[in-house]
Amino acid sequence: MRILVIEDNRDILANVLDYLQLKGYTVDCAQDGLSGLHLAVTDHYDLIVLDVMLPGMDGYQLCQRLRDDAQRDTPIIMLTARDQLDDRLKGLNSGADDYLVKPFALSELVARIEAILRRSQGGARHQLQVAELTYNLDTLQVSRQGKPLKLNPVGLKLLEVLMRKSPAVVRRAVLEEALWGEELPDSDSLRSHVHQLRQVIDKPFEQPLLHTVHGLGYCLAERSDER
Repeated sequence: MRILVIEDNRDILANVLDYLQLKGYTVDCAQDGLSGLHLAVTDHYDLIVLDVMLPGMDGYQLCQRLRDDAQRDTPIIMLTARDQLDDRLKGLNSGADDYLVKPFALSELVARIEAILRRSQGGARHQLQVAELTYNLDTLQVSRQGKPLKLNPVGLKLLEVLMRKSPAVVRRAVLEEALWGEELPDSDSLRSHVHQLRQVIDKPFEQPLLHTVHGLGYCLAERSDER
């Protein structure tokens, strides 16, 4: 599980990072709102821990932009020293899933993270869809425009990651970790598997869905131009 922590207080940030890593989470961090928003939009995270008072852009603005402009539904836990009802309501209304008042126990933060992740995973979709491309996760059947498509196990896993994150750009490192974990192949296998996937889901059809974002990774989305 990957968690993004956006917090400008270095002491709090260090404590949260150490504790989450101790609990087995992969953690990235940002210390201002703009950097945090950039990471939240360009990478995939299972949950975001977001401070309210941030330089550049406060947590309320970041949360709202993530929900409204970027159309991201990543679960968000807000951290703040403000404990008034209006402040909590403002955080929830901006799109946060939970609200934790400082000072807080690290064990409570992890308990809330685990509770939100259980709920979000429990409601996971059994069928993914991007444009006219569909993938039934129960039957492992893929089709586009009603035409069945055949993929090998690696292609199915690659497609699942790209569809779940659509229309976001998924970095090469994220895809490689999802496919092979820490045992990465020596050659550029990812490029080969992306090519094979593109041959199946795009080549027989007029409009491409799988796009290469040079220097970053790949995205699966309905677009009028290739990045």
